[in-house]
Amino acid sequence: MSSKVNTREKLIETASKLFETKGYYATGLNEILIESGTPKGSLYYHFPKGKEQLALEAINSAGEKIKSKLESILNSNINPVDAIISSIEHIATLIDNDQKIKDMSISLIALETYLTSEALRKACEEIFTSLGSIYAKKLINSGINENDAYKLGDVIAAMIEGGMTYSLIKKSGKPLRLIAEQTPKLLNITSMETKQSN
Repeated sequence: MSSKVNTREKLIETASKLFETKGYYATGLNEILIESGTPKGSLYYHFPKGKEQLALEAINSAGEKIKSKLESILNSNINPVDAIISSIEHIATLIDNDQKIKDMSISLIALETYLTSEALRKACEEIFTSLGSIYAKKLINSGINENDAYKLGDVIAAMIEGGMTYSLIKKSGKPLRLIAEQTPKLLNITSMETKQSN
């Protein structure tokens, strides 16, 4: 890997970490440069449009990691209910153990920028939509019809994102575990409705 690619990746990784922990607006470009150990010229060479362009790359990079991690957890279990519960339990355990939920959510930057940057809002929207689609595909593979699966995938993604925020505020995985506990009921109702409508 060339040093140019290394520098670019280092900037993205550093920005991603700082945006995740401090927020987009509380993180300055100088802080990113100092933390990454890169000269100012390198930042503007790789990201001529500045902070927003760097944030866009950081969001996309984080999104790919989040999707990859979720797919890995869901693919480790054939049963879709067990797979979804396992993905929720994984995050709840990290929170209970006071560990950072690195590469698990882009909620902070999404909430901070949705009114001020259409480019960042769209990038976040695409990631959230992709997460819903990943859950939907798992449900389709289990026999739930496509239309119901995509609606339900969005519901699951929204519940988990909200559950993560609530769990972090409470410093407890309990809100996420309540979602995990209710997931079989939600999927069972949907499965029954799907069978009745066919």
